[in-house]
Parts: sequence; C-alpha cells; structure tokens
Amino acid sequence: MHESNVLDKPEQLEKVDKSRMLDLCGKTPEYCQDAIKRGGEIAISHKNPRNIIVVGMGGSAIGGEILQDWLRDRLSIPIQTCRSFTLPAYADESTLVFAVSYSGATEETLSAFMDAVHRKCMTITMSSGGHLLSFSKRLGVPHVTMPSGLPPRVAIPYLFFPLPVLLEKMNIVSSLDRDCEEVIRVLEKVVEENSPHIPTKKNTSKMLALELKGTIPMVYGFGRFRAAAHRMKTQFNENSKLLSTYNIFPELDHNEVVGWEASEILTKRFSVILVRDHSESPEIRRRIDFAKLLAFHKAQKVLEIWASGKRRLAEIFSVILTGDFASVYLAILQGVDPTPVKTIVRTKVELGRKSNVLERLEEQIQRMID
Repeated sequence: MHESNVLDKPEQLEKVDKSRMLDLCGKTPEYCQDAIKRGGEIAISHKNPRNIIVVGMGGSAIGGEILQDWLRDRLSIPIQTCRSFTLPAYADESTLVFAVSYSGATEETLSAFMDAVHRKCMTITMSSGGHLLSFSKRLGVPHVTMPSGLPPRVAIPYLFFPLPVLLEKMNIVSSLDRDCEEVIRVLEKVVEENSPHIPTKKNTSKMLALELKGTIPMVYGFGRFRAAAHRMKTQFNENSKLLSTYNIFPELDHNEVVGWEASEILTKRFSVILVRDHSESPEIRRRIDFAKLLAFHKAQKVLEIWASGKRRLAEIFSVILTGDFASVYLAILQGVDPTPVKTIVRTKVELGRKSNVLERLEEQIQRMID
C-alpha cells in the first residue's frame, strides 16, 4: 500500500491510533472555549505585579512560553518561564506566580509552588487535581481546575488560556475577546483542513508527515514562533517517538548554521521545518532565505509551515495545531500509537521511588497551617 493511502484509510488510522489522538487534536477549539470559561470563573485579588513567572515542566510550561511570545511587544511587565525546583532570586511579594502542572503531581512544580508561598508571591495554581490542588486548598491559594483524563500535551488550551484570562482580570492585558475569538475561528479551520477525512493531497499535516518520514525533524522558528517551534519539537518527541530539535532565527545564524558544514552523510538524516509568516519582517525573511541557500540545501528536505490568522495569538496556535496533527500522522506512518509515553512514565516512577519531595512539602504545609 502506498504510504499516502495509509493516511487516507480510516481503518488504518484507527488500527494504529488506538487511543484516538487524532480525535483529541480535533477537539482543540472546543478545549480552548472551555479553558477560557474556566479561567473566567476564578476570583482573584492580586494586583499590580512587577513581574510574572510561569512555573511548569514539559507541556505544562509551554503555556508560559506562548504567553511570553504573544506579549513580548505588548506588555512592559517581564515574563519568565521557570523549569526548576526553585524560583529565581528576584521573586518576592511583587511577583505573580502561576504554578502549572496538568497532573498536579510534578515534583519540580510543587517545590517551586512552595517556594512561591514562602516568599509571599502572588500565587495562582492550575492543575487537573493531585497534590497541587490539595495544597492550594489547604493554603487558600486560587486554583484553576482542568478536566482530568487527557494526555497532558493535549491539554495545551487549558495550560495556556487561563493565564491571559486571569491577567485581564488584573487589568494587565485588555481586548482579550478579539484574540480568543480569532484563535477559535482559525483553529476550527485548521481542524477542518487537516482532519483524517481530508485526503493527503489537500491536507497540509498529512503531506508534512509524509515528507518527514525516515528523517529527524529540525524545527526553526523566529520571534513570536519560538514557543510554537519548541512545541512542535516536543510533539515529534512524544507523539512520533522521534528525536527532534528546534532553534530560532536570528540566533541560529550565529552558531547552528556552521553545523551544516558537516558531511552530507550526517546532514541528509535531517529535515528542516521552517515556521513562516506572511508578515515576517524583511530582516527575518532575508536571514531565512540566506540560510536556505547557504546551509539547509544539505538537509534531506526543507519544508515550511505558514501561520494563519491576523492576530499574533491565532498565528501561534495555527502553527501549533498544524504541527500537532503532523506529529500524529507521522507516528501512524511509522506504525506507532502516538498516545503512550512509556519512557516518561517509567522515568517518573523510578525517580519517585527515590524521592522524599512530597513528604518534605507535606511537612512544610502542616507547619504553616499549625
């Protein structure tokens, strides 16, 4: 059977995609609407933070990266994503901290959350349950509850949209309705154009998967698409079960391009995916075009994903969802169920056996309550 026909045969898709990851991707616009609603239901009293830190690991941290990219030219308050057991030294009473863990059991996030509480930061938590929810209830910390039962990487709408909704409640951002309405409209179109029933020749994500098969994807973004490139890389890791890398312009022009001087025996193992936007600046366009001419011709394939939408947030999420679909189709082409992440589960189990983090945090909370 020709490979493209595999992606156009419903029975083949269902045979490999046993946990129905494609269906979950198709529900992304619905999840966005629900996430916006859940964020709006939370009462908060925090005001006038001088800086913002989003704490998380893995997919739970991508929401913070998207927030940074979206607001980088719009907000004067610094935003940082923290992937660590502790907060940066500057965090204090004037710092707004979002502690985000889909499972609510991530040790790094729980530790950083307690660090925020000890430093009297303005703290808000987000999870589907777990210790983060119970700790928040006991300490009186506002909490956004997500629906449980999803693979964390599917929950990206829940890991992001409560952040800007709550920032709007604090008068830090405005006009959020227009951004959210366009995101949902654009994502509905992405779903319509990349769903399983759309044939390969008309389906951007299916075509991308076919081009990538047998290679290592390298995702290159720029500026506002830094988080989108990172997200795509991790989706190839988790869904497609592949090694993958990402980088951004213009930084990669100052280091990574030299790596393409390697022998084609090595470079032909890689395919380059360029995240593009019709409104990209002339400076960025020149750097992308020159890199294609100078280095990327040595890759197996050079592919492009073009953002959709007029506003930045819609552009970012259009790239993310297109990449999500592509990573699932690539898994199916390899005969791999995209949903299970056995190595992550094993890692957490093994590390948990040798950890006393939860016991230590429980003791700290009990002392604070007493």
